[in-house]
Amino acid sequence: MNENLSQKPTALVIDDEVQMRRLLRVNLEAHGYRVVEARTGQEGITEAAQCRPDVVLLDLGLPDLDGVRVLQRLREWSRVPVVVLSVRDREDDKIAALDHGADDYVTKPFSTGELLARLRAAQRRAQPTTELTVFRSGQLEVDLTARLVRRKGREVKLTATEYSLLRLLVQHAGKVLTHRQILREVWGPTYVEQTHYLRVYVAHLREKLEADPTRPRLLLTEPGIGYRLLELTDAA
Repeated sequence: MNENLSQKPTALVIDDEVQMRRLLRVNLEAHGYRVVEARTGQEGITEAAQCRPDVVLLDLGLPDLDGVRVLQRLREWSRVPVVVLSVRDREDDKIAALDHGADDYVTKPFSTGELLARLRAAQRRAQPTTELTVFRSGQLEVDLTARLVRRKGREVKLTATEYSLLRLLVQHAGKVLTHRQILREVWGPTYVEQTHYLRVYVAHLREKLEADPTRPRLLLTEPGIGYRLLELTDAA
């Protein structure tokens, strides 16, 4: 690999309009970026996992997934800076994108100078983190980008709520999460006292993920506090 190329920051452009992708490629490459393109939301999510870009430029009007949904999927496992580029100029659209994890919002058409300045600002604000895309503990494997859960190599079917609960535990593996923290993150702030919901869904997860649900090794109860997902090194 060319050493200079490997040192260039990578920009992932997710946009279904070929002319826009071409315009962005020309301008970004002229200013020192390596450019990776995706024309659909799912393709963009896959590329983000594979090429680990330094910044993402995201259109909201994609043919398969709305851009806000792509943002939600990316934020399940990645903190990469995301700058939305969209013809939508309503305040509601901007608020929705920013609330779901966008770092900035630029309305089309835009000037190249302003866009580059906003990209630099988003990258400066970004905190370097180690991104977890696949979590393994004992016989459990959770692929956060593909939203797949496997035990002993076989896919485990989870409901949307079960997956949200497991994903939260994976993101904080090894740490104790309180009942209130989990209920707020998975069910919402109005459910923080509904601990019976949590007991039911933890039991569901144990039935599907533990070798012996009555003697859990993965998903442990911290009495009076909450739950903790262990990172097991053995395959038992």
